[in-house]
Amino acid sequence: MRKRTPAKRRSGCPISFTLDTFGDKWALLIIRDLMFKGKRNYGEFLQSEEGIATNILSDRLKRLEEVGIVLKEVDPDNRRKFVYRLADKGVDLLPLLLEMILWGSKHDPKTEAPKEFIRRLERDREGVLRELRKRLRRS
Repeated sequence: MRKRTPAKRRSGCPISFTLDTFGDKWALLIIRDLMFKGKRNYGEFLQSEEGIATNILSDRLKRLEEVGIVLKEVDPDNRRKFVYRLADKGVDLLPLLLEMILWGSKHDPKTEAPKEFIRRLERDREGVLRELRKRLRRS
């Protein structure tokens, strides 16, 4: 497997670095699926409603693994397959994704975010963060 050479940095801006790390929406949607939807394998990611293409999914999973956000492991139930989970670096993205959920649910009149989850997040952000971090670090 060919290792990617790190992209030349455009600046020292942390927002630019973060955007360069992900590259596009697909990486964040994969992280969302790992974080909130319990998806763990290639086939489950393909079933996401956004309809990611197989070549893009494969590329983004490799990229996320290379930058230390996702860990790829042999599936204990089927040694010929792999499962993915968030590394600590990926779990550290939880506050960012929660803020994106809050922003999107506020500004998208057609949001499908569960209303009770949004209310709970608005009332007790730190409690939700603690609970989700604990769950993600166990998986």
